[in-house]
Amino acid sequence: MIVRPRPNWLRMLFVMRGSVLPEIAPQLLGTTAFAIVVTLLHGYLFAWKIPLNFVPFSLIGLTLAIFLGFRNSTSYARYWEARTHWGTLLNESRALVRQALTLCDAPAEAGTLTARLTAFVHALRHQLRGTDPAVDFQRLLPQDDCARLANARYKPAVLLLMVGEWLRERRLAGHLSPQLVQAMEVPLGRLTDAMGGCERIHGTPIPFTYAVIIHRTIYLYCVLLPFGLVDSIGAMTPVIVAFISYTFFALEALSAEIEDPFGTSANDLALDAMSAGIEASLRELMGETLAPVRPLAAGEYIQT
Repeated sequence: MIVRPRPNWLRMLFVMRGSVLPEIAPQLLGTTAFAIVVTLLHGYLFAWKIPLNFVPFSLIGLTLAIFLGFRNSTSYARYWEARTHWGTLLNESRALVRQALTLCDAPAEAGTLTARLTAFVHALRHQLRGTDPAVDFQRLLPQDDCARLANARYKPAVLLLMVGEWLRERRLAGHLSPQLVQAMEVPLGRLTDAMGGCERIHGTPIPFTYAVIIHRTIYLYCVLLPFGLVDSIGAMTPVIVAFISYTFFALEALSAEIEDPFGTSANDLALDAMSAGIEASLRELMGETLAPVRPLAAGEYIQT
């Protein structure tokens, strides 16, 4: 995720890091080079003049813009929903720790709950990114909990089960009344909903046929476009083709990038930073002293 302040208008024109230009550069250069060839040949292909003008491209361009708008809106909706779920993880984890500290008759035992909630957040991040959470588990949990989680397939779900077991143990020990346990089940249930929402976004991509239709149409449009422009604008054809191709290729690449917002691209969610932020917030509630926040160094404006 890009966290830098918005640069001035001139630097904004030449920003490379965090843009999709490096990803689309090969096809952009290819279509521009093809447009240069078409311009030099003045629309002829093997002595046959391609009889095209700008009219069909105006009609196709409108349809293509509608499809691209739908694809980008859908991808951004998934991105924002994912961010909302991670906001829920922060809010409900705080609520559970606060309740454990203020409602439980044995607040000293809240450390186990906090550790399991923190491990749950990291485990969900690792599950969404397909990485190994063992290092975080060893840092946060006792050995018996780590052993229990070692062979679990859905580790975040098991950790929420362990949080529920903590509530049961406090109830059986007489430290929490059944009414308070029921109240604490509410944020625990919302954590389950947030986890399921992230899993749904991660496991259910936008139907593939939308990507195929848009991809094919964009490339066909950009390849044929110079034949429709060369008779009207002549030598400026490659410039206009490059500009239009950049717009279409960039929108397609961006929508594909944020469709699954849990990766490590510059425009994906900063799950590492958010997980660390949730952990720091819970530790502060437990009375731990946090290390000072280190200011970002030059160039450190993309968080993973």
